[in-house]
Amino acid sequence: DHVVIGLSGGIDSALTAAIAVDALGAEFVTGLAMPSEFSSEHSVTDAEALAANLGIELLSLPIASIYESSLEVLRPVFADRPFGVAEENLQARTRGNLIMAVSNKFGWLVLTTGNKSEMAVGYCTLYGDMNGGLAVLSDVLKTRVFDMARWVNRDGERIPWNTIDKPPSAELRPDQKDTDSLPPYEELDPIIEAYVERHMHASEIARSTGADRALVARIVRMIDRNEYKRRQAATGLKITDKAFGIGRRMPIARGDWA
Repeated sequence: DHVVIGLSGGIDSALTAAIAVDALGAEFVTGLAMPSEFSSEHSVTDAEALAANLGIELLSLPIASIYESSLEVLRPVFADRPFGVAEENLQARTRGNLIMAVSNKFGWLVLTTGNKSEMAVGYCTLYGDMNGGLAVLSDVLKTRVFDMARWVNRDGERIPWNTIDKPPSAELRPDQKDTDSLPPYEELDPIIEAYVERHMHASEIARSTGADRALVARIVRMIDRNEYKRRQAATGLKITDKAFGIGRRMPIARGDWA
């Protein structure tokens, strides 16, 4: 009867919050902001604006001190190795730990906010942003997330327009953008849709979408490699013919479709 959502100032968490308010009522939805040293100013202000627009409670638990303490403990092991994925994921797992603590303390259900595009290629952190009980957007491709967010604002701003218009970013390192690791979602989503929902071979996908053959092969390999993550993900809402999980049962270890 009550849910909690990590609000990053991004479009996925914003849309999840709006859906939750429509389903349960604002008084039964709590947002949790967990900024770090890499969080932009607008990530905080956009989360605050969203909470105000939706009329939900927003709690703030900055993670910088916990993150730095964890790095200090790990320093003898990490030694002089450069900043990388381990440090990025440590931030996500710190947030995952805090939101689960709040969930346990108050009995609130954690809604995860990852979309189908991210879940497909593994652009998510096990035991971090994947923590939770229900994945609201796990069957919604990122391009559709943008469409839905604009539809939510059809009668006036509920999701801040800056959240919709700014480039997507995990904000786990300075000046990070999703496109640093992934092709633009307008290119990525048709490949995911063709492979996951229509079960097309990589060569067929390249012909039908006009995408570069090497890019298609790379995305297909990413989808296959990250099946193990999806096996550990929260239960998701199904809106397509082939949602991850029970709607698309694939072995974790299998041959190369690329």
